[in-house]
Amino acid sequence: MKEIILRYVQPYFPQMTIGFVIKFIGTIMDLCIPYILAHIIDNIIPLGERRLILLWGVLMIFCSVLAVSFNIIANRKASKVASDVTEVVRHDLFSRIMYLSHRQTDQFTKPSLISRMTSDTYNLHQMIGRIQRLGVRAPILLIGGIFITFTLDTAMAMVLVAVLPLLALIMVYVSKRSIPMYSGLQEATDRFVRLVREDIAGVRVIKALSKTDYETGKFRKINQEVVSRERKTGMVMAVINPSMNILLNLGLVCVIIVGAVRVQNGTGEVGKILAFTTYFTIILNAMMSISKMFEILSKSIASGNRIWQIISAPEDMGVLKEETAPESGHVEGEESGALGALSDDSYEIVFDHVTFSYLPQKEPNVNDISFRIRKGETLGIIGEIGSGKTTIINLLMRMYDADQGRVLVEGKDVRAYEPRDLKAKFGVVFQNDTIFEDSIAGNVTLGREMNDQQIQEALLYARASEFVEGRDGKEAEALNIKGANLSGGQKQRVLIARALAMKPAILILDDSSSALDYRTDAALRKGIKEHFQDTTLVIVAQRISSIRHADHILVLEDGNMIGYGTHEELMKTCEIYREIGKSQMGEGMPEENREVAG
Repeated sequence: MKEIILRYVQPYFPQMTIGFVIKFIGTIMDLCIPYILAHIIDNIIPLGERRLILLWGVLMIFCSVLAVSFNIIANRKASKVASDVTEVVRHDLFSRIMYLSHRQTDQFTKPSLISRMTSDTYNLHQMIGRIQRLGVRAPILLIGGIFITFTLDTAMAMVLVAVLPLLALIMVYVSKRSIPMYSGLQEATDRFVRLVREDIAGVRVIKALSKTDYETGKFRKINQEVVSRERKTGMVMAVINPSMNILLNLGLVCVIIVGAVRVQNGTGEVGKILAFTTYFTIILNAMMSISKMFEILSKSIASGNRIWQIISAPEDMGVLKEETAPESGHVEGEESGALGALSDDSYEIVFDHVTFSYLPQKEPNVNDISFRIRKGETLGIIGEIGSGKTTIINLLMRMYDADQGRVLVEGKDVRAYEPRDLKAKFGVVFQNDTIFEDSIAGNVTLGREMNDQQIQEALLYARASEFVEGRDGKEAEALNIKGANLSGGQKQRVLIARALAMKPAILILDDSSSALDYRTDAALRKGIKEHFQDTTLVIVAQRISSIRHADHILVLEDGNMIGYGTHEELMKTCEIYREIGKSQMGEGMPEENREVAG
């Protein structure tokens, strides 16, 4: 939390100082009013001079107007500073989240990142605003009220002061307990957000499988945990207000008793007792405000630490300062058996004995993978679910760094590229890609500078122009969130157009034709081959028809490379590939589709 203050709040100290000065003057005016009232009752009224009474009354009005005006001005300044600081924090937090590595995102979890962007920044906003509004006013009212009571009557003031240490002890005790409790509450909220996010995204599946009651039960459990933590935290914080009320009211009773005795003995005055009750109320409100600040501080400290944890997260995928020449290696599937130097620039993509696991100390998700692809060639990757197909793509694009081995693009280690330069080489359609709530053109460009001709060409090559031309007016201008108003095949063609639009050096299609019919899939691949001859194509597919004409086919099983070669070679040498081929291209395939696939 200290880092957040130094980095984000410190630049606003001059503005905050002006606000504090204005708030200070307004608060002093508030403190003057009861004192003036006591003076009028005890000293002015006995004189019987109406002019003096009116004069002091006007002075009270003047102090009230100043108090109200200055407090309003200070509060507006405080709100502006709080909003400005929170805006900068949110911006930096969002930017850092965008640049987190995939491994870091997995560690923090997406629901937790959403929670930090929303509820944690809100808590920080509340703290900055309250500190400026109450952080000056409440202490001044408390300290100034106590000081003035001593000037009025020392004996009665001592009764008040005797109560304050007990209140301070209660607040310190509650604060020490509440901060870790709020941290636990935020963690529970992260789990709550994750469950809600998953259930809303998968609501169709839940309903289709009649698992509404099951998911409702899971929600009830996490909801009860959040409520339980909120209740426990609230019960701890709830100790402050009743304790303060009891102690201060007892103190007030004692003050009235002492004051009454002193008036009866002729050593006290009625106006001072009236002023004391007013100051007691002011002090009580000040203590209540301070207790609320402690609650907000407890939340904001926990939230600030969580925010800083993201902002200060180290860069764990830095760029190599010096390129190291990769060693030579052997890759299966080449005619010669030995491939020579891996630094050969004629190879667009090289995997050199690559091993990787998403979770450290666990079994590798891909193990000792080696292959080479020349510029303009096509690589097909096939295997069962969880065999490591998408992992290969993640490593190629440096979403993650390999635990062992090297990944090279155009003869250069991917770790030696600047991230922007590396990503610029790729056009990619991921397995679960996103259609944004935007126009079709906006989804194709995605903020990149393109003219209409480039957009139309991309749609044409992706076989999307045929249905795009049938949409006009508002229908073409806006797509629903996640492309809900498109069919599965239409979504995939828009996504492929997005990947083709900038004519990438390497085009990756990760199971991106699963919703296309065989004829459209074949036409799409043919069009890409004709118009993007210099583009290296990587196709991850579940069906052999999508990859059978690839220059190289990589067969994976449980993260291991069990086959590499052409379709004809693998049908002879790889048992699993042969079984897939027979099941997909044998008797189970309609005759017309078998013809298209072949």
